[in-house]
Amino acid sequence: MRRLLLALPFALLPLAIAHAAEKHDHDHEHGSLGAHEHGVARLNAALDGQTLELELESPAMNLVGFEHAASTDADKAKVAAVRAQLEKPLALFSLPPAAGCVVAQQELESPLFGDKPEDHDEDHDKAKDADGHEHHHEHSEIHAHYQFTCATPGALKSLDLAGVFKTFPATQKIQVQLISPSGQQGVEATSKAASLKF
Repeated sequence: MRRLLLALPFALLPLAIAHAAEKHDHDHEHGSLGAHEHGVARLNAALDGQTLELELESPAMNLVGFEHAASTDADKAKVAAVRAQLEKPLALFSLPPAAGCVVAQQELESPLFGDKPEDHDEDHDKAKDADGHEHHHEHSEIHAHYQFTCATPGALKSLDLAGVFKTFPATQKIQVQLISPSGQQGVEATSKAASLKF
């Protein structure tokens, strides 16, 4: 199964690796691929004509500070607050007003938002450790997918991620795949180098 998952298109690769890692035993959770690394998020950005697509994937730990299902009122409030911040992508990604970008569609997914994880394995939930205790170990991810329509895409000279780092300080770096008319580039953004050129 692992090999099949890794054959998926690049865009699904981080998701596939996370699923493959989940299916593996607990000792392999920090594989060499580093699919789920606290402090590290991934962003795919593509500008095609007037359409800008942004896809942010992050361990929940970076955004809400925990990965377990929200059971206390404080945890639920934190999840709701993060969801509200993610629902304002124009503020989060500081898109230049001159570009005239409006949100065409957005989609937020995470087990913390009550979404059922895909490819759910019943036996995985009931795994018991050596002492016979039920062992629930999952890496919660948050996926945010945005599509913008920009009236003046030429004004999109750069993408500023400072807002993301400021809003979610536990995020130390963002691995970015950027596809624009000038080509494709892979960049690692940090709070000190948060601006990417299109």
